Amino acid sequence: MSDSLVSRRGFLGAAAVASPALAAAQAVGVKPNDLPNLAIKEVRVYNVRNGRGTERIAGVITESGIEGNYTLGDRYWHPNWSNQGWLEYARRALARKSVLDLPALTAQWIPEQRRLGQLSYASAIDNCLWDALGKAVNLPVYRILGAYRDKVRAYASTQHHATVEAFVNEVKLIKEQGFTAYKIHPPSPNGGHDYKLDIEVAKAVRKAAGDDFTLLNDPVGVYTREEAFKVGRVLQDLGYVAYEDPIPTKDIEGLVQLTQAFDIPIHIGEFIFSPYDYAEYIRRGAMDVVRFIVDNVGGITGGMKIAHTAELFGMECAPHNWGGPFDHAVHFQCELAMPNNVWFEMTVPQGSSDRPYVVDKFRVEKDGYVHASAKPGLGVELDRAALEKGTVSIDR
Repeated sequence: MSDSLVSRRGFLGAAAVASPALAAAQAVGVKPNDLPNLAIKEVRVYNVRNGRGTERIAGVITESGIEGNYTLGDRYWHPNWSNQGWLEYARRALARKSVLDLPALTAQWIPEQRRLGQLSYASAIDNCLWDALGKAVNLPVYRILGAYRDKVRAYASTQHHATVEAFVNEVKLIKEQGFTAYKIHPPSPNGGHDYKLDIEVAKAVRKAAGDDFTLLNDPVGVYTREEAFKVGRVLQDLGYVAYEDPIPTKDIEGLVQLTQAFDIPIHIGEFIFSPYDYAEYIRRGAMDVVRFIVDNVGGITGGMKIAHTAELFGMECAPHNWGGPFDHAVHFQCELAMPNNVWFEMTVPQGSSDRPYVVDKFRVEKDGYVHASAKPGLGVELDRAALEKGTVSIDR
């Protein structure tokens, strides 16, 4: 880690979340009023073929022609989750506004949002605006936030393979690719789970990987308390370093019991849907490591608030990265700007997160890390020719 990266974070730090425009201007040595015209001119949605179906990409375009982009996903379990109406919402929310209004546009300091959680609509807007702001000053978002590092150690994050053999073969492969860690998403037989099979997988992977290889486990909240304790004992004996979402997130009492019972850190937060809900888990000791998905908590702005909260309590923060290139990008920008992060979660097989209309490919390097890009904004450059070719329609 270079001294320049540490000093930049000390200069900007958490203040960048409160005043992104000021932080961006300071980062390039100009006054906020000297930035390009960042008044919002148009909002649009690209409906694009991605090889698996049709994906929706949001675009927020400024008067100066800068466009911020983010994907409009539809896969999370969220009480307010439906990006189908994003365009109409964004039109209303962004009318006569500027990218410089970013904090106010996605704030949750409204009783209804503090009670129910942030809308996914606002999260996508927030990510688009950060992308546009970075492009406006020709800097990656993490440098506006305050760079702490320029690379993050990666673990390979699996699909829910059906057999023990599939996991064993994969952990051998990812070691050859340069990964130094591997996270298991156990099988989901017939749409359910089998904790005994999960134990078999955990043991077989440890044997194949070797005693010194770093292993993590994430059953995605499917266990009962009893099952979670049985699996947790095995994972701890096998030297796993993370036990993520062993039981449903709403079971705070059960999570407290697990964190008290095990030395293996319990990772929680993927299914928490407002920054305001984290305090109870931290206060009661219901998590050892804090996680978040920016889509669930108000975008990069909400995610960094959670990261700073965890930092103040001396806790590690390990954002969720799993998914496509935009999923990797937004969380990577956060990870590069926070001192209390260790991991980049890389979806495997490598290449499964690629999109034909995105130039950038997230890959682990030979040193086991993912290295930061110098590209501005989210660091995800759209191939405009490929985007145009793959676009079925544009909603405006």
